[in-house]
Amino acid sequence: MSHNPVDVWMAGYDNPLKEVVQRIRHIILATDDRISECVKWQAPTFVYEGNLASFYPKSMNHATLMFHQGALIPGDYPHLQGQGTEARAMKFVSIAEAEERRDELESIIHAWIELREESLASH
Repeated sequence: MSHNPVDVWMAGYDNPLKEVVQRIRHIILATDDRISECVKWQAPTFVYEGNLASFYPKSMNHATLMFHQGALIPGDYPHLQGQGTEARAMKFVSIAEAEERRDELESIIHAWIELREESLASH
């Protein structure tokens, strides 16, 4: 049995979209070794030099990944939804859709890491 807190959380996650969440999780973690995960706000959260994104675990109709500072991530991402100065969300209804959006999701991860690297270098 895994001692990874997110694996433990996933084992107890009772949701019809659990496999979709799991696929998105694997895509994100495979994108760059610098991305790590933890459980924050009672949900799996991806981090690199700050919080990148968390799943919204109560959604039953789609897997929702909320990018905490998504408005700051440079680039054009057609499936990143939301307005305002902070958060953006991406929704997925199936494993196939997660795979279709893999390139966009990977681009978001790379842009976040580059943004954080630039921020660290300027301090």
